[in-house]
Amino acid sequence: MRLSDGQRIEWLRLIRCEGVGPRTFRSLVNRFGGAGAALAALPALSKARGRPIVPPSRAQAEDEIAAAARIGARYVATGEPDYPACLQAADAAPPLLAIRGGCEVLRRPAVAMVGSRNASAAGLAFTARLAEGFGQAGLVVVSGLARGIDARAHKSALGTGTIAVLAGGHDRVYPANHLPLVDAILEAGGAVVAEMPMGWEPRGRDFPRRNRIISGLSLGTVVVEAARRSGSLITARYALEQGRDVFAVPGSPLDPRAEGTNDLIRQGATLVAEADHVIDALAPLIERGPSALPVAAPAGQGAFWDETDLDAPEPPPTDDAEPLPEPEEPADERARLVAALSPTPVSTDALARAAGLSARVVQTLLLELELDGRIERHGSGAVSLIR
Repeated sequence: MRLSDGQRIEWLRLIRCEGVGPRTFRSLVNRFGGAGAALAALPALSKARGRPIVPPSRAQAEDEIAAAARIGARYVATGEPDYPACLQAADAAPPLLAIRGGCEVLRRPAVAMVGSRNASAAGLAFTARLAEGFGQAGLVVVSGLARGIDARAHKSALGTGTIAVLAGGHDRVYPANHLPLVDAILEAGGAVVAEMPMGWEPRGRDFPRRNRIISGLSLGTVVVEAARRSGSLITARYALEQGRDVFAVPGSPLDPRAEGTNDLIRQGATLVAEADHVIDALAPLIERGPSALPVAAPAGQGAFWDETDLDAPEPPPTDDAEPLPEPEEPADERARLVAALSPTPVSTDALARAAGLSARVVQTLLLELELDGRIERHGSGAVSLIR
């Protein structure tokens, strides 16, 4: 199936209606036989609901498509050859996905990697090792472009294939200082995808939507570091709901960044100590292909607006709406080094890379921390934080 230009505009107008999320979209299209017929039926349906819904005009949809095209993004619909097969099998898959980059990487088997924004140096080093191992095995790495684990996963998989999922529109990359990383992903043949409209500034509630796409694009999700109640655990929950495998990297019980991953392991997630643990577990799925994945149930034929359809977007933000603040690195060098330390021993070279400090500054700060009784030294020059 491939949509005509006119059908693509109708799909975009329908999914951009207030209160229409992926589930409601499917229900409307199934009931009326197409997005155009559903748009025609909206006035009567919304009147019966007691809240009028005015779809974006055709001109507004055309403007959005044109704005996306100017930065190299295109809209791909479910059922079209370029739509990722793994995501299409997931419940509440976005009817339209805005894609930048090559579609080849979206056809390959993928694994998601997520974790803490304030990652430890040990967590970052292990993320790089895993991502490189996945790439050597032919797996694409999917993540959310956030600081910490996400960014390290993308960077470590640039040469073998990586996909970044945005929480906002393609022209509203968050955090903004990762724009060079987006460029690097695209230049290396990777892809960047977004569900939200052009111009959409990400809000807190948009990140679970992004996480659902991260897990949906992947055969399995690996959580490297995650505190309890973190967004990474939301991604793991979506993966379970989508029938995908969940993997977790164990960590020190003394490190709050490991509490979520250790909990996942206790709850049945597969413990990961090397890339082969994930590769071997996913091998049967890779061999059978996306057809082996659970398929999303068809939309119901009854009610059109499911009030539990939390995937439906809010109205476009107004000028006075508060966007998420940009995440900031600790300004103080000592604070940056302490943030990178954990109870897990790590080399001083890895510490320097994680904290963005020179080796000389790291050695000076480690001496201060040692005198304060904050760190413990181990063999081969490794150090760990004393809690």
